Parts: sequence; C-alpha cells; structure tokens
Amino acid sequence: MPDDPMTRRDLIATTAKAAAVAAVAPALANATPPPGSPRPVAVSSMNGIHAVKLAVERMSGGASPVDAAVAGVGLVEADPEDVTVGYGGLPNEDGVVQLDAAVMDGTTMRAGAVAALERIVHPAQVALQVMRGTDRILLVGEGALRFARAHGFPEKDLLTERSRKIWLFWKENESDHDDWLPEAGEIDDPDIQWFIKNYGDVDFRPHGTIHLSACDAAGRLGCCTTTSGLFFKMSGRVGDSPLVGAGLYCDGDVGSAGGTGHGESNIVVAGGHTVVEFMRRGSSPEAACVATLERVVRNTKLDYLKDAKGRPKNNLLLYAVNRAGEVGGAAIWAGERTKYAVCRAGSEPQLVDCAYLFKRDN
Repeated sequence: MPDDPMTRRDLIATTAKAAAVAAVAPALANATPPPGSPRPVAVSSMNGIHAVKLAVERMSGGASPVDAAVAGVGLVEADPEDVTVGYGGLPNEDGVVQLDAAVMDGTTMRAGAVAALERIVHPAQVALQVMRGTDRILLVGEGALRFARAHGFPEKDLLTERSRKIWLFWKENESDHDDWLPEAGEIDDPDIQWFIKNYGDVDFRPHGTIHLSACDAAGRLGCCTTTSGLFFKMSGRVGDSPLVGAGLYCDGDVGSAGGTGHGESNIVVAGGHTVVEFMRRGSSPEAACVATLERVVRNTKLDYLKDAKGRPKNNLLLYAVNRAGEVGGAAIWAGERTKYAVCRAGSEPQLVDCAYLFKRDN
C-alpha cells in the first residue's frame, strides 16, 4: 500500500464517501434490515467465533442483546485455551491475573463495569450485576471483588499452569539486567511453543480481549467487552475494556461498537463512542471504524509510538453493528489475526477480514 498514513483501500474510500450522504440517525431508529442483513446478529473479535453463535441463539430465544452478549463472551472467559480473557488469562507483571469487563444496554443506556478484578472467572457477569444492582457504573479492585462475593460469585485461582509457565518465561527473559535467569531448554516447553505459535516471538506482549456487540430482531442493541488486559501489565493497570465510551459504547437509536488491541490508543480517541457517532452521522459500521482509526493515527504523535514511516506501531481493532443489522470491522494493521466474527439468525458464524489502514512491509 502507499506510504501516505491516511491512505486506505479504495473500497473503504468509496464506502466512506457514500456514507456521507446516507441515512442519518432518525432513519436508523426505524431501520429494517437491508437485504442480506437479517437480525438477530452479533459481531465480535475473532476469538468470539463461538460466542457470536451463542449470542444469536440467546436473542432468538428472547434474551435481551446485553444478556446475550454476556452469555456469549462467557464461553471465552471460561476457556483456558484463550489466554487473553478470564480463566487462564495471562497475568500482570507480578503473576496475578487481573480482569476487566464492561457491559452496556442500548435500550436503557445503562452500563456496568469492573476493573482489576481478581479470582472471578466471569467478570462480564459481575459487570452486568453492577449495571442492574447498583446506581453506579464502575467498581475496581478489592471493592469489585467484595461486590462479586456479596452476589455469590465463586472464587477460583485464575492462573493456569500454562499461563504460569508463559509468565515465568517472560519474567526470566525480559531483561539482561535483573535477577532472573533463563532456564536451559525452557523455550522448548510445549506450553511456551504453543504461545509462540499462536502469538509470535517478536513481541512477547501482544494484546488480547473479546468484544461482542449484539442486535436482536427488533433492532435492540447491547454489548460487552472483557479481558485479562495487556500481557504482563503493571499491577493495577486498566486499559480501555471497562471504560464506557472507549472499550465499548452502545446507543439504542444508532448502533453498538467496541475494540480490542492497544487500549491506551482507544482510550484517547474514545473509540467505542466515536464509532457510534460516525454511524449516527450516516457512516456504515465499517466506514465508521476506519474513520475512528484514522483519528488514532493522527493522535499518535510521540516518536516511541511510531515506526520509521510515522505510522503507529501498535494495532487497534474496532467492531460495530448498526440498528439495521449491518456490521463491520477495521484494524490499523492488516494481519492473520485481523478478522472479526459475525453470526446471523439462520446462519453459521464466520470470520471476515477487517478493513485496514496499513500493511506490514515484507
């Protein structure tokens, strides 16, 4: 692709121009699904391929979109094979798994969230309880854990043996100037090789999260984002996932959106809210995600965050659905993991390539 930081593929440019004259929010409020866009529909990050299917099944059975979203991400939270969320999530720099999650209901415009929550497998369910059981939005740390205990959520050691090994390998190899020494042959451990195969060995601190936005047959909207955060993060670090307006946002008259990837970039641009606002102005979900990522590029001003061509080093992915049931996703950088999952009533879930701004130099 050209080196111009604001260049994107021609299809996206065409879509964005068409969106400028498309129907605005009042039309969305009374929207019927376009041909080929049946509802219910759910869209998520690519690790939610099974989550979107469950969410659509729940909505088809009468569940609200926000409940369906929480049920869907619960599959990932409970899966130790996904080391980015819930049980088995990779820990902070001290070896402690701290989880963040948020939910939002587009019908009531209520939200709930928890951050730096320990020992609870399903932080999204706790966030849902915060939304429905309090008149507050965000609980953190020990307070969030006490709230979960009060509501009967069982506690569990979230650090699996695989995650412990991966954390220890990082700890022993992160610096040549500390007290930790690598163990001979450690890199050959099957769990370490599994991690490298799935996440690479160039950057041993990738990001991982699941976001899921849901739209039911009546066009009602809800969403959820849940994560164990940046791998080996500073203790107490909170990213975008539990921050309403950043890691997720939902407006019942317009649409729902959220993100995964570099949380700090998403916080600065208020990513979830910004995507929804672009959709309110008439942009398609895909074009809205692209336009928001272009703001991220413009906001990336510090040299240490940019590559030699002035482009952001970090990746951020955004996903969205509007009230009509149209979906879209986009990433700053193209790659094998820059896909999103989508499922519609009557269809099996599938992975779709994200639109993108840049492609890595080979």
